[in-house]
Amino acid sequence: MLSIKNLHASIGDKEILKGINLEVKAGEIHAIMGPNGAGKSTLSAVIAGNDTYEVTKGEILLENEDISELAPEERAHKGVFLSFQYPVEIPGVSVTNFMRTAINETRKANGQPEMPANEMLKVIREKSELLEIDRKFLSRSLNEGFSGGEKKRNEIFQMAMLEPKLAILDETDSGLDIDALRIVANGVNKLKSDKNAIIVITHYQRLLDYIVPDFVHVLYNGKIVKSGGKELAYELEEKGYDWIKQEQEA
Repeated sequence: MLSIKNLHASIGDKEILKGINLEVKAGEIHAIMGPNGAGKSTLSAVIAGNDTYEVTKGEILLENEDISELAPEERAHKGVFLSFQYPVEIPGVSVTNFMRTAINETRKANGQPEMPANEMLKVIREKSELLEIDRKFLSRSLNEGFSGGEKKRNEIFQMAMLEPKLAILDETDSGLDIDALRIVANGVNKLKSDKNAIIVITHYQRLLDYIVPDFVHVLYNGKIVKSGGKELAYELEEKGYDWIKQEQEA
């Protein structure tokens, strides 16, 4: 599904990613952990095509197609979805209308006709029920006045509607209480399939109690320095990131 080879990326004169190699197959959940400033959010932004960062070396392949030169919207149309740490508010645009526009733009880009209104409403109803979302929520302006939990649940709803091939959840647990975390995680688990892949970026092991990863990778100083199974997250929780720092400096 996703293959990243020797990826280097900079912002201005500062190199942030210093040779990332990562393979993510369909049906897998990968967790990327690391201390502040390690490059986790930069990696997610670079995969999604944020032009704030300059890719200076390496490849990003989605289903064996190099997407490195594509604009963010082109990557989205090919199935890349990024859940933001701080979702933007769009006053006056309802959740439903936003989703209708996003889905039809993707269909248009892929040479498909717009989804008929009755079919759209049926899908919206099915996905909102799947994620335990109240109908009134769908008529509210996108993220305006939403709590942290509501913003994150809305992004999982967008993921459910768009059915991306690759979903990247950037610190989706940030600012969530236990109940909101459980609801968001349950939504992610329900959306996992053998046709998609999910990357979860987090500081903390607690999210991985709810979204169980197949692989855990530790990002430190712009490189993946350690990979393992879910037990690696517990080891990090126990030893802290200083353990990684000491290993790297040894």
